[in-house]
Amino acid sequence: MEQEVLGSVGAFCRALILSGPTASGKTQLGLEIAERLNAEIVSMDSMSLYRGMDIGTAKPTREARWRVRHHLIDVLDPWESASVAWWLEQAARCCEEIESRGKRILFVGGTPLYLKALLRGLFDGPPANPELRQRLTQEGERDGCQALHQRLAEVDPVSASRLHPHDVRRIVRALEVWEVTRRPISAWQQQWEPRGGSRIEDGGSKIEDRGWPVDRCLWLDVPRQELYARINGRVREMMANGWLEEARRLRQLPKPLSREASQALGYKEIFAHLEGQGDLEQTIQEIQTRSRNFAKRQISWFRHLPECRPVNRELTFRLWG
Repeated sequence: MEQEVLGSVGAFCRALILSGPTASGKTQLGLEIAERLNAEIVSMDSMSLYRGMDIGTAKPTREARWRVRHHLIDVLDPWESASVAWWLEQAARCCEEIESRGKRILFVGGTPLYLKALLRGLFDGPPANPELRQRLTQEGERDGCQALHQRLAEVDPVSASRLHPHDVRRIVRALEVWEVTRRPISAWQQQWEPRGGSRIEDGGSKIEDRGWPVDRCLWLDVPRQELYARINGRVREMMANGWLEEARRLRQLPKPLSREASQALGYKEIFAHLEGQGDLEQTIQEIQTRSRNFAKRQISWFRHLPECRPVNRELTFRLWG
């Protein structure tokens, strides 16, 4: 069983958290907030961990990292794997270093699982079963994702109601947990639900959950049409800045991308294009669609975390400035 990573979270007691959907502007805003508060930034983005995946993951620029010290960016090769527990442990070490320098801690990023683990710790669940996971994935490819989702609904209707039928990776994980333990993953995940005694004060003055405080957790809530326009524009800008060439370099690495790295938005579609599947314009539109759908899922996560307060750009400065 994976052990709960609860002790490490105590290092985050003075942390500020800025999250938000993809293309919401959190990277630039986080930089400005960090400068104002004399903070260092800990990346809460699962794909910024990987070296060589710069354009497609919208990493902070070299100039931004020169202005404010960033952590947990470019720490793994693309063929390496990173679990949520591993990230949480690394983040705890970063926080200790930051506090030792007398700086404040600012988490910036939009990976929902990292955010939830940061706020609530990890549940004690079964480890991955690669053979079973591969079999389930192949069954999904053969029978369709709807069939997998229906199977999940029969054994774990709670999880099925939460997961989109096309979210194959999480559906496979939920079925994997069921087959290994004969217990729904939703039952395991009850340990992530807020416990009695949680307190959330308006204005973000203090949040307490399971006994430890987090100063503020805010997420950028951008009007939906504006957000979608930003996403569409950013995908084209990334292509103009050399995303295609970056993907070509990744394909030439001595080892293939890990399962985690290969989940990065857009790379799957670009790799397919490089293999002759679809023209560039079609690829761009597919990435835009997938990115918009991902943003919707992120927003759903944020709205179901009562610790997180939706704000606009101006309000973040009033709360933290």
